[in-house]
Amino acid sequence: MRRLKFLLRPQWLALAAVVALFAFLCFSVLAPWQLGKNTSTAERNELINQSTESEPVAIGELLTSTDPATGEPSFAAQDEWRRVTATGTYLQDQEVLVRLRVVQQLPAYEVVTPFQLTDGPIVLVNRGYVLPEQGTAPPPFEAAPAGEVTLGAHLRQAEDGSRASIEEAGHVQVYNIDPEQIGSVVGVSAIDGYLQLESDQPGGLGVIALPQTDSGPYLGYGLQWLAFGIMAPLGLAYFVRAELRERRKASGESEDTAPEDTAPEGVTLPLPTESDPVAAEPEFTLPTRKQRKSKSKNTSVPSTANDVRLADRYGKKR
Repeated sequence: MRRLKFLLRPQWLALAAVVALFAFLCFSVLAPWQLGKNTSTAERNELINQSTESEPVAIGELLTSTDPATGEPSFAAQDEWRRVTATGTYLQDQEVLVRLRVVQQLPAYEVVTPFQLTDGPIVLVNRGYVLPEQGTAPPPFEAAPAGEVTLGAHLRQAEDGSRASIEEAGHVQVYNIDPEQIGSVVGVSAIDGYLQLESDQPGGLGVIALPQTDSGPYLGYGLQWLAFGIMAPLGLAYFVRAELRERRKASGESEDTAPEDTAPEGVTLPLPTESDPVAAEPEFTLPTRKQRKSKSKNTSVPSTANDVRLADRYGKKR
């Protein structure tokens, strides 16, 4: 009953609720979040590895589906990072810059130019990056070549264009490569996705490297959150058990401990008699020679015994 009352105290109930909520978040949100990122990273790495080992194919072979939003051809998600070839013409007047990019830990712009496929739809081409000059102003860069060219590139999925475009420094600038948003700004209708140029391609600028194919720390983070979700309730149970044990020890000592009549070593308490039911003074017994020898140097004979011996010597108490 005492344990139940102890566990039902408000502070313990609040602590138990916090621990339960933390464990729930570990198993339902935090661990799945990191494990999901590990799964998506592993899938991306597999696609990148497959693309680097395979030969490029014509982009028209992968445009098998139609995007219901735009009505333009599209490609399957598992075809991202595939190496493709595309033949057509750059639409130089519809070029945009993608701002707030980072290349080798430096701020950069990426240049995106629409590309009209021969006997096919329009696709956006990420020509590469340029580094700003004089603060954040975009530098002059080489224009896309005129006439028909053949490109080698990687297929990429579209990004989410959640921020509106701006016009600055003589260029239309966007924050994401979203074909629908860019198409509405420059007046073209492009497929849902874009091409990222490989090195040494017509109209190419600074080459954007492929992502590293390491798995990252996400699996370890996910396992850590699972471990935290298990350890939190176990830790609470341990502290509750320790608290109950200490309380049980404290209550046992208070019950077993009772005041007793004690006297210093060498002092004999007198017993009451019929003639003198209440003893007036205690009688003292001097320690023996053996007892005195057994005491350490720091231990002295009780002062009460010395007082009695001196009193007997001078006849003050007989």
